[in-house]
Amino acid sequence: MSERKIRVVIAKPGLDGHDRGAKVIARALRDAGMEVIYTGLRQTPEQVAAAALQEDADVVGLSILSGAHMVIVPRLLELLRQKGIAERVKVVVGGIIPDADIEPLKQAGVAAVFQPGATTQEIIDFIRRAAGKEA
Repeated sequence: MSERKIRVVIAKPGLDGHDRGAKVIARALRDAGMEVIYTGLRQTPEQVAAAALQEDADVVGLSILSGAHMVIVPRLLELLRQKGIAERVKVVVGGIIPDADIEPLKQAGVAAVFQPGATTQEIIDFIRRAAGKEA
């Protein structure tokens, strides 16, 4: 029996309708051997948390370009705590995140923030480390 693949839920929370970046990351993670569940556009934090629980995710990746990250991310983290999975599910955020917001997001519980210019390989490597399955 083969080892379980890293399971990643990729979500586009909020009203942001631009998902090209999320799809590029989803494809790169799949190509790297991970199982990826893309939840689609305009997801609520409640929908994302439910997907993380239902899909037994190791990582939740949020793609946020709308500027709503300081509302959406803390809400998602709280929901993951309520569901009892916050300790095992790593949350990463990518998109247009101002430098000043990175540390508060990490203090809230985000494992990593990837800004424009981050490579897919950086993201893949981080997720492998975060899931305890380095290449």
